[in-house]
Amino acid sequence: MDIMKTDKIVIVGGGSAGWMTAATLIKAFPNKDISVIESKDVPTVGVGESTIGGIRTWTRYIGLDESTFFKQTDASLKLSIKFTDFYKKDGGSFHYPFGQADVINNRNPFFDWQLKKYFYPETPIEDFVRCLFPASALFENNKFSLNNSGDFDHFDAANDVAYHFDATKFGVWLRENYCIPNGVKHIIATVLETPNDQNGIKHLVLDNEDIVEADLFIDCTGFKSLLLDKALNEPFDSLSKMLPNNRAWATRIEYENKDIELEGFTNCTAIENGWCWNIPLWSRIGTGYVYSDKFVTPEEAKEEFKRYLMSDKMVIPRTKEQVDALEFKEITMRVGIHKRTFVKNVVAIGLSAGFIEPLESNGLFSVHEFLFNLIDILQRGEISQFDRDMYNVSTRDLFDQFSKFVALHYALSHRDDTEYWKDINTKEFKDEISNDPYTPNRTKAGAFYDIIGRYMEEWFHPYGMAGITYIATGMNLQMINDNRIANMTYRYKRDYLSEADAISEIWENKKAKWNKAAESSPSLKKFLEDTFYGKE
Repeated sequence: MDIMKTDKIVIVGGGSAGWMTAATLIKAFPNKDISVIESKDVPTVGVGESTIGGIRTWTRYIGLDESTFFKQTDASLKLSIKFTDFYKKDGGSFHYPFGQADVINNRNPFFDWQLKKYFYPETPIEDFVRCLFPASALFENNKFSLNNSGDFDHFDAANDVAYHFDATKFGVWLRENYCIPNGVKHIIATVLETPNDQNGIKHLVLDNEDIVEADLFIDCTGFKSLLLDKALNEPFDSLSKMLPNNRAWATRIEYENKDIELEGFTNCTAIENGWCWNIPLWSRIGTGYVYSDKFVTPEEAKEEFKRYLMSDKMVIPRTKEQVDALEFKEITMRVGIHKRTFVKNVVAIGLSAGFIEPLESNGLFSVHEFLFNLIDILQRGEISQFDRDMYNVSTRDLFDQFSKFVALHYALSHRDDTEYWKDINTKEFKDEISNDPYTPNRTKAGAFYDIIGRYMEEWFHPYGMAGITYIATGMNLQMINDNRIANMTYRYKRDYLSEADAISEIWENKKAKWNKAAESSPSLKKFLEDTFYGKE
């Protein structure tokens, strides 16, 4: 097709994806004609209540006003993701915190902790995060601090924090407080027809008999994918072999004791046929069970979820009477991504483009990262096929890397207590994870090292550490063995035991300082009260 203008943009679908798209585009291009068509009859999915650190980059970009945002979206703060029983059944927990690790004074930036674990194998896995992240003293004790005094060293409360919020209320807040006031047009109607030709969507036919034309249509219609899938028939690449979870049960529970249940992290707990999330908002806890219907029926899964809610995996277990009184929502997930997400004059954002699964809170992450890529393309003013191709390559690469990262949470597990976990433990990830053309027959271990080997180089890197390092460490993958330490000692003529002891003493002093500062910090609940909500 010819060079395409992008002066008039129509977004089909509201919810988080639709209104995030509208907010981003009206910020970047205030002179473009931007509209959102939102049907009053389509409910939002509402599972994307947890975010990761990148959300703050996006909120700063649009200039989000937290003073109204928190109250109107039931928001709380998130410092980490906690994983419970992923390595083994009843195998304990580990954290994946936000921000950069504190490696000041380390002799071997990130490798030092592996040395400590090698020489002192009784060192608990949880010690890794406690040694390297000042915020661990906060999120492990339900505390929060802006770190104005600097007691938590390099912890940055402006960047090392994400949000928990009500996704439905979030979409409404963006619509009413940002998009419409900044010039986005809101059309309440249902799209009935999507006639198209060789150039893409010709126009939309609405149930109010209006005909809507645009230069660019953005599909934010969720799993339905009305434009990209239904109208343009763009092929969909399923990730079901790599990520088998395709269903979820979700519910909301009231606080029993908000002081201890309002935690500064998302808790993910592996159970029989998947995992459960706990997302503490200001007024309630959002919780759900992500599972595979290959191994359990929806009704059986609901009973497993109920047992979880009554178990000691909850901060405060609920009674059978409380659980039976809950309203449960069933969700069917389409796991995978369309081969291309920018086709002709249609771009898909959010669930309509693709979805991995809720683990690692990646849903809204892909929304704002795809949008930043889209801005890069649209700022040229007009669109060529090369622009589309560049967008498709960049977003697909981001999606593929994140999906592999999520898959490794399962591949690293040693659970074997159900057929679900046995299947994961015997699954060959060679085609799904490994892209190495020279070793096409790699099995689980080979595929794992194919991607994780690059990340593990970060143990020696002074500038940063990849997220897989936290997951691998929590899953008991250690990078030191007798042969390696002997070889390193001979080659570099260094006393690694003395180095490990020296840095361990430094860490103990740091942990003592961070824990003392946490003792005098307000609880997360009190901080939110004082800053946003006021006394209840």
